[in-house]
Amino acid sequence: PLGGTIVAAIDLLVDRGVTSKQIKVVSAVAAPPALQKLSNKFPGLHVYAGMIDSEVDERGYIVPGLGDAGDRSFNT
Repeated sequence: PLGGTIVAAIDLLVDRGVTSKQIKVVSAVAAPPALQKLSNKFPGLHVYAGMIDSEVDERGYIVPGLGDAGDRSFNT
């Protein structure tokens, strides 16, 4: 799911006592739905994105162009 990997990583940190205000997320590309999801789940979280693409498609892939970064990175 969109933002699933970063949400899981932040959940691990929060489970270990780190507050969302202490966490900084750096991303090359982000999409508004994922940013909204992070904002809703982790108030005070700092997110830095090199670029924000305007939308995602029906599969939750960032468009235009990037697709599923995890699938591309790990050939899954």
